[in-house]
Amino acid sequence: MTWLFVALGILTVLVLYQQFRIYQIHKSSRSREELFQIVTENAADMIALVDVKGRRLYNSPAYKRILGYSPAELGETSSFEQIHPDDRFRVLEAAREARTTGVGKRLEYRIKHKDGSWRVLESLASTIRDGNGQVSKLVIVNRDISERKQAEHQLEHHMLHDALTGLPNRRLFLDRLQHRFAMAQRDSGRYALLLANLDHFKALNQSLGATAGDQLLAEIARRIEASLRQEDTIGRRESGAEPVLSRLGGDEFTILLDAVGNPSDAMRVAERIQLAVSEPLFVGTREVRMTASIGIALSTSEHTQPEDLLKDADQAMRRAKGLGGSRCEVFDETMHRQAVGRLRLEADLRAAMARREFRVYYQPVVRLDTQSVVSMEALLRWKHPTKGLVSPYSFLDAAEDSGLLVSIGQWLVLQACRQLLEWDLRLVSEPPLMVAVNVSARQFADPRLASDLQEVLRQTGLEPSRLQVEVSESIAMADLALSHSVVAQLKRVGLGVLLDDFGAGAASLRSLFQLPVNGVKIDRSLTRQLQQDRAVAAMIEGIIALARKMRLLVVAEGIETATLSERLRELGCGLAQGYCFSQPLEAPAALQFLLKSQARTTGAGAN
Repeated sequence: MTWLFVALGILTVLVLYQQFRIYQIHKSSRSREELFQIVTENAADMIALVDVKGRRLYNSPAYKRILGYSPAELGETSSFEQIHPDDRFRVLEAAREARTTGVGKRLEYRIKHKDGSWRVLESLASTIRDGNGQVSKLVIVNRDISERKQAEHQLEHHMLHDALTGLPNRRLFLDRLQHRFAMAQRDSGRYALLLANLDHFKALNQSLGATAGDQLLAEIARRIEASLRQEDTIGRRESGAEPVLSRLGGDEFTILLDAVGNPSDAMRVAERIQLAVSEPLFVGTREVRMTASIGIALSTSEHTQPEDLLKDADQAMRRAKGLGGSRCEVFDETMHRQAVGRLRLEADLRAAMARREFRVYYQPVVRLDTQSVVSMEALLRWKHPTKGLVSPYSFLDAAEDSGLLVSIGQWLVLQACRQLLEWDLRLVSEPPLMVAVNVSARQFADPRLASDLQEVLRQTGLEPSRLQVEVSESIAMADLALSHSVVAQLKRVGLGVLLDDFGAGAASLRSLFQLPVNGVKIDRSLTRQLQQDRAVAAMIEGIIALARKMRLLVVAEGIETATLSERLRELGCGLAQGYCFSQPLEAPAALQFLLKSQARTTGAGAN
């Protein structure tokens, strides 16, 4: 019987142990469930438990706080129905992949908020398997990243859009141009590029101030954009594509037009833009009228890279500027050859600077009553290694556009001042001989002009009164407020200022009263007609009389005959310049001319 009791005792122990194990398992399961509930109900992220068909089995309280739905409302719909239609397939694919592989992956998608807006979630799924090892449930942790995505979009927008106008910037424009270029390689579709540049904006910006200039640019951008929304806009009418308006930088705007049949289509758009730009603008109480020069380039098979089209449009725009502005020009093959030549010329100019190929020539200005020399105008020439002596008329525009003319101009002033001091050692001149230099539009608008010239005077020791600065009437009249300021700065340094090419502009007489200049140089286009055209003669006589009353110097340019020289002297003109007296001379020849003139004048005085 003993063995029976032992056996029963062992059996009892085994039963008790089994019950104890069952109790422990149940207790552990309850602990895990309690822990899961504690974690999910206090988590900042949304945690969901769904079955493999997308039915919600559990949603953490964060859903109510983040998406606005109550647990009951969430239970009424499938989790997939609230996902944005464009993202739904990706989420379904991720769920299927998780069921198949047992491994969830991280993804982003949009889900609808109760108020109808879309929130962006970052989601990570984990799998739960059943007793057979099959995936039966998914635990999904969702984090609301809407604010982060919005910040990223704003940052991307700022990187690709102009802060002032909100338009696509140069970077985004070039990307879209690249995209359109690639499309054209496949479908041979023709498109056009318009490059619009505001006329005289830089001078106006300096006159009004940067803040007012920014206001003008923003308004111009709005007007151009509005003009492109009209029903007959090419892109919308023919291809359904909107024109792409961008601010390339400064006062330049580009318009990319799709499906352009011929240049006249693009011209119509350009003319509409010009009309919109030309409407009066007001900066405070001041009325401003703007105009735009527009270059048009059409895509062709000749273009090997997107930037080629932009270069063509730029060349056409520059031609429009050169023809007086406020007009449209279409790029053609002739202009292409000119563009290639221009690039070569700019490269040659840079090489000429390095090789010191520039020369200074001097042309005298003489008194008509005594024939004595009072001043020498310093003129720039280029001694090209193969072309010989090159006139500045063939390279000044290229030097100006490339930014080289400022450096060349500073060099010329320094050379002229040094040369004048060298001549002083050989000449006896009373009053002292002066030297005159021309300044370009870019030099004249440079705020450092007066200080740069003052530095040259400091380096050379030349008296400021012996240096004259000549600025063309057209440059000075482009912005009278700016010109007045610049001329006043030059006068404070002690320099003389002359208006060059005077009389060629429509507002020439008025400018005499508005600019504190020392004198004027009557343009050669007038002096050459003095003896043939009575109206021109009357105009020159009026200029001389008015200048004398204002105690201004008058220099007549382009004097080629003694008869013309005598006629100007009779009209009261005091000074003249031209081939009648001397052509431009290099420094050694100029010195010989000065010595002969000095001897002749001295001899005449002795008699």
